[in-house]
Amino acid sequence: MATNSVRVAAAQMTSITDVAANFATCSRLVKEAALAGAKLLCFPEAFSFVGAKDGDSVRIAEPLDGPIMEKYCSLARESSIWLSLGGFQEKGPDPEHLFNTHVIVDDTGKIRSSYRKIHLFDVDVPGGSPIGRLGLSVCYDLRFPELYQLLRFKHGAQVLLVPAAFTKVTGEAHWEILLRARAIESQCYVIAATQAGKHNDKRETMVIHNYRSMGNHC
Repeated sequence: MATNSVRVAAAQMTSITDVAANFATCSRLVKEAALAGAKLLCFPEAFSFVGAKDGDSVRIAEPLDGPIMEKYCSLARESSIWLSLGGFQEKGPDPEHLFNTHVIVDDTGKIRSSYRKIHLFDVDVPGGSPIGRLGLSVCYDLRFPELYQLLRFKHGAQVLLVPAAFTKVTGEAHWEILLRARAIESQCYVIAATQAGKHNDKRETMVIHNYRSMGNHC
C-alpha cells in the first residue's frame, strides 16, 4: 500500500542582535530547504532577533504587517515554501510591551495563522497546510500539557509546532523529555526548531538536535 509523504525541515540557528544578519541566515536556510524539496520549514523562537539587554526586543518590535515580517513573507513566496516563524517580536499594546508571536506563512507569502504565546486561539489553517492541521505554541508553553490536549482534541491539530530558545541548562535537562511526553499523550507529530549556541555575553541556548517525533512511535 502506497504511503504519501511530505518533507518538512527544522532549522537550527544562533540569532544575534542584527536583524539583517539573521534574515540573511534565514534566507540561506529557506533556499536550502526548498532545494531539498521541503514543503514547510520551521524556524526557532526569536529567529529574527535576540537582544543583548533588557528593552532591546521591545525596541525593535513591529506589527505583523511591518517591514521585517514582510521580508519573510516575500522569502516564502519567492521560494514557494511554507514557513513556521516562531517567536516573532510583535509590537504590543503600548511602548513597554510586546507579543511573542508564532506566525505561519504559506507558499504564496500570505500569513495564514498566528498565535501569541500562552493565549490559545483557533488553530485552524484556512485551506490547510501541506502537512495537515497545525497546532501552534512557543517554547515555555511546552511545560503545560493541557494546552496540547486542547490543540489536539478540541481543535483537531495533527502536527504540533514548538519553536524554542531553551537555555542551555534547562534545555539539556528537559527538552527532549517534554517533547516526547507531548507527542505520546496527544498522538500527534511534533516538530520543534531550536536556537543553539552563544548569542551574546548574557545569552546561551542549548546545543541539541532539532526534534521531530510521532507519538505512537515513541
